[in-house]
Amino acid sequence: MTLTPELEKQYTQEQFNAQQAQNMAHIYSWGPVVFQVARLMRKYGIFTLLSESVDGLKAEEIVEKTHLSGYAVKCLLEASLTMHTVLIDKVTCRYKLAKTGWFLLNDPLINVNINFNHDVNYEGWFHLDKSLEEGKPVGLEHFGNWATIYEGLSSLPEQVQKSWFDFDHYYSDNSFKDATDIIFSDKEDKHLLDVGGNTGKFARFVTEHKLQSLVTVCDLPQQLAMLQEQTRGHIGESRIHGYAMNVLDKQEQFPTNSYYDAIWMSQFLDCFSPAEIVSILQRAAKIMDANNRLYIMETLWDRQKYAPAAFCLTMTSLYFTALANGNSKMYNTDDMFNMVGQAGLKIENIYDHIGMGGHSILVCKL
Repeated sequence: MTLTPELEKQYTQEQFNAQQAQNMAHIYSWGPVVFQVARLMRKYGIFTLLSESVDGLKAEEIVEKTHLSGYAVKCLLEASLTMHTVLIDKVTCRYKLAKTGWFLLNDPLINVNINFNHDVNYEGWFHLDKSLEEGKPVGLEHFGNWATIYEGLSSLPEQVQKSWFDFDHYYSDNSFKDATDIIFSDKEDKHLLDVGGNTGKFARFVTEHKLQSLVTVCDLPQQLAMLQEQTRGHIGESRIHGYAMNVLDKQEQFPTNSYYDAIWMSQFLDCFSPAEIVSILQRAAKIMDANNRLYIMETLWDRQKYAPAAFCLTMTSLYFTALANGNSKMYNTDDMFNMVGQAGLKIENIYDHIGMGGHSILVCKL
């Protein structure tokens, strides 16, 4: 397995003494309620009140400001004390925000993750065992009768849909400039086939910054309908086109009615099983020649600089298990290289630490 130096230190040797390990085990055993307490301290504004208070606040003051009952406030504060998100002055009985609480309040990525896990995943993860055993997203059933979450994205409740897209876009949006610079490093007037282009955010970015570019977005009909709404009136609207395709249907082929300088798959292949990925890549290879390239951007968990990023990515794999499709994950380098090779493609180059640092771009050729 490929591991960055930091991950090798984290994952190849014991990190805790016996007492620390036992403490961690206790935290895991109460994990669901730990998550909810952290979420509710944000929701009710208690973290914000403590952050804005110089001398801290007594429980009674928090009751007055939040209009929660004394019972509710005391339960949340005492649980938060043991979670190390707040501190207490034992003389004055005033609560203050601890460092962990500060990050729960202010870190934008943590906020995106909390909303994603509560709105999208929380109920579905109750069925994680069945999803793992059956190889299908059993946890998706409480939202609708779809084979995958992608088929139902446009029909999800508004808040669920918002949290899903906030999560999806946060991880990709910051990579757009670096990715565009790589794709267009040799010429400006490329025709790009964006496979799994979703709502067209990347297509809009490309056509806005590369004024001679064309982008064909290949996705499900439902997604293309959302794409049309999102690109209406945009500077590059006339240079963005849609091509409806279900890539899971092996009989469906990528469009051949135009020449594409580059094929782009961003945070796309992690939505599929290894066999499905090989099939998709094989069909992409059919429309390639010696001159064009396939660019795959993924957050390969074993190439992360820091352990928290690897942690978030491996946990995201279980969202795919229980909610998204039941058979995909955040892949590691060896897995991705192997699938690319099986499809008859060769990795020409790889760029790491794209955007905020977590993405890698694999440049593939025939």
